[in-house]
Amino acid sequence: MKFNADEIASVIQQEIEQYESQIDVREVGTVLEVGDGIARIHGLSGVMAGEMVEFPGGVIGLAFNLEENSVGVIILGDYLKIAEGDEVKSLGRLLSVPVGEGMIGRWVDALGNPLDGLGPVETPHSRPVETMAPGVAARQPVCEPLQTGIKAIDAMTPVGRGQRELIIGDRKTGKTAIAIDAILNQKNTGVKCFYVAVGQKDSSVAGVVEVLRQEGAMEYTTIISAGSSAPAPMQYIAHYSGTAMAEYFMHKGEHALIVYDDLSKQATAYRELSLLMRRPPGREAFPGDVFYCHSRLLERASKLSDELGGGSITALPIIETLEGEVSAYIPTNVISITDGQIYLQPDLFFAGVRPAMNAGISVSRVGGAAQVKAMKKVAGGLRLDLASFRELEAFAQLGTDLDAVTQAKLDRGYRMVELLKQPQYSPMDVIDQVLMIYAASNGHLDKVEVSKVRKWETDFLNYMHTEKKDVWEQLNDVKDLTDEVKAGVNKALADFAKTYQTQSSEESASA
Repeated sequence: MKFNADEIASVIQQEIEQYESQIDVREVGTVLEVGDGIARIHGLSGVMAGEMVEFPGGVIGLAFNLEENSVGVIILGDYLKIAEGDEVKSLGRLLSVPVGEGMIGRWVDALGNPLDGLGPVETPHSRPVETMAPGVAARQPVCEPLQTGIKAIDAMTPVGRGQRELIIGDRKTGKTAIAIDAILNQKNTGVKCFYVAVGQKDSSVAGVVEVLRQEGAMEYTTIISAGSSAPAPMQYIAHYSGTAMAEYFMHKGEHALIVYDDLSKQATAYRELSLLMRRPPGREAFPGDVFYCHSRLLERASKLSDELGGGSITALPIIETLEGEVSAYIPTNVISITDGQIYLQPDLFFAGVRPAMNAGISVSRVGGAAQVKAMKKVAGGLRLDLASFRELEAFAQLGTDLDAVTQAKLDRGYRMVELLKQPQYSPMDVIDQVLMIYAASNGHLDKVEVSKVRKWETDFLNYMHTEKKDVWEQLNDVKDLTDEVKAGVNKALADFAKTYQTQSSEESASA
């Protein structure tokens, strides 16, 4: 049998071209000790900080501490399945989570795995959990309002798209309720909402999901949850995961709202990890870099420049204080990073003033730039009026006789406080807010009994939506109190006052 040299050469050449190396090169290490959500690994000398590693059984870890002879890894999963002596391999990539339209309407954990029983998340996109915040040149100033639907906030501490407004207060003072109302108010605005629950009871998160579902808000909302029973590493990374999901829409030129509920629990989880890793503790036993932990998270909320699409992430971080101690370590840290705070006072909450916002301590560092012109005009003196009312109220408690002017100020203050009360899960349109604050500021409520202010509000808004729809729509179109609009509103108020007096007299006669 003769061989053709050319044939042999062509076969060999083809084999060489198609040859692929089957050598599996990977860096491996050995588990020295494991427990409480962390593992210490020997080997992995080339691993980088933040790189993913894989344990037997597919459990993922994250390189957290790079030491001379070992690597400290935080375990994102069930650490009880890992034993001493197990082999660990580095994966050569950063931790990523699924992002995109497929995440909308889902309830997921910190790694993007579904918790809602609606099957796997279907999206081709993913983003690293940790990314650099946009630089100064990539941003633009906050100039577009993000309406929360809450009168007290939209009037006195307005929130703009791209802003970070802290909600701070003791437990059970209505912090989450404000954030949920803000999410509900984004209906039909195109804003994608993300609610990150860390360290909460699973039943509380399920309650939030149910409210959002009933109100039709789950159509544009994603819930990211790391409950109180979740390991500390999951609680630590959940906020970063939620931000990565929101960033997908920001870089597409869309707008997103993200609620961090709450950063106190994340700081506690980070402290737990750091102490287990034997990092030196600082004030209140928190590690020295806990400020960086929060600042690199909150700096990712911004409004991008028009060249980059003009998308935005608005952040509403929540901080829980103990006994109103806003000067504690974590509250002062986060206050210094954010663009203002809404302080909720327990005394006001228990007195029935809800939302229990303290107008003196609460502030928005963006101010009128995040308000429509009409709101800016009517709300200008509201904060000062409320602050002077609180002083007069304290003075009046001494029982001294008051002159008529002071008494009139007090009476108007009581009505204004009553007007700013708002039931939970009932956000209000900004035009309705403007009309009510305008009416109260110009004395149209002065003769209404304090107990009937809420009824007057409901009746007047119904009247504006039905009888004076043209005036309402004119104000909605221009969003400014021009002389023409103001004349229309004043006439509507005068006409309503006549019908309201007639109704009141008829009711008293029938009684």
